[in-house]
Amino acid sequence: MPLNAPRDTIERGRDLLVLRVAAGAKIHAGALVALNATGFAVPGALSATLRAAGRAEQSIDNTGGADGAVSVTVKRGAFRFSNHGADAVDQSSILGDCYIVDDATIAKTHAGNTRSRAGKVLDVDVTGVWVEIV
Repeated sequence: MPLNAPRDTIERGRDLLVLRVAAGAKIHAGALVALNATGFAVPGALSATLRAAGRAEQSIDNTGGADGAVSVTVKRGAFRFSNHGADAVDQSSILGDCYIVDDATIAKTHAGNTRSRAGKVLDVDVTGVWVEIV
């Protein structure tokens, strides 16, 4: 129904998400967090079915819990992760996609569709790869 008077439309920030954690998952603060196929948070891992969510703001342990028993706060933005030595992101990757190897490592390619997209490469330096996850 269209408005016929002013409305107080509340806002939700886009840079912080509170995500329910998958059963059996342990996520460390600073980890690259992804959503699995059923929509629960997991640490980044070698998988073709994950969706990058952001960086974990705290550690959370759901190794003894069911799906969604606990939640983790995840920040979206640009973060530096380690560069995968065998499939290293380089200068030619700037503004291109990069891929999840694990919860701390990024690679240049999807390795035959075995890795999920992490985000866009913003920069590469000697300390790692700056990845925009939005």
